[in-house]
Amino acid sequence: MSAVADNLRAVMDSIEAAAKRSGRDAGNVRLVVVSKTVAADVVNEAVAAGAKILGENRVQEALPKMEAVGAGVAWHLIGTLQKNKAKHAVGAFELIHSLDGIELARELARQAVKRGIVQDALIEVNVAGESTKHGVGPDAAMSLAREAAALSGLRITGLMCIPPFTENPEDSRPYFRRLKGLLKELNDAGFPMSELSMGMTQDYEVAVEEGATLVRVGTAIFGRR
Repeated sequence: MSAVADNLRAVMDSIEAAAKRSGRDAGNVRLVVVSKTVAADVVNEAVAAGAKILGENRVQEALPKMEAVGAGVAWHLIGTLQKNKAKHAVGAFELIHSLDGIELARELARQAVKRGIVQDALIEVNVAGESTKHGVGPDAAMSLAREAAALSGLRITGLMCIPPFTENPEDSRPYFRRLKGLLKELNDAGFPMSELSMGMTQDYEVAVEEGATLVRVGTAIFGRR
């Protein structure tokens, strides 16, 4: 087995262990293998080893890689999406993790209607109010969900967050709990959502313990870029 395959198996085992610790079914946690800046031949090693979902940050990098990797995997857009790139993202990505405003929501919906499809997306929540991060504040997530729900062609399936970077995974736990609580608030308000995209290489095990349904892991699989 390649190093990539070994690393992928180690991450999947860690997800299973974290799910078990928290009384969850590991089958309810999906691994997004973050393949940004990774060459297609290396990405194919991960796919051969069992990667089912690949995550990319930039539309323009992802599209040629999709052709090189081929069928059999789903692609998620996990990076910031500019409105003028929405037409290229809609339909190419199974899920867009980074919906951060109503104008982008409207453009995604418009492009999806043109293609006769429904595009799934997550609302990105800036849980810590960091000026360097995208996403809506927790207090604005409800209004964005309400406005987006009225758009044809767009389906909001959950929330995503990126907590402040820390060397200590436990520091991320309060932010993951906040996102999970916000999802419950949205559900209670009549917005049926189930996805929680949270946790990266440094803190994905804590994220699983706190209810993540999607974890985004790249460095632990491919090494440092």
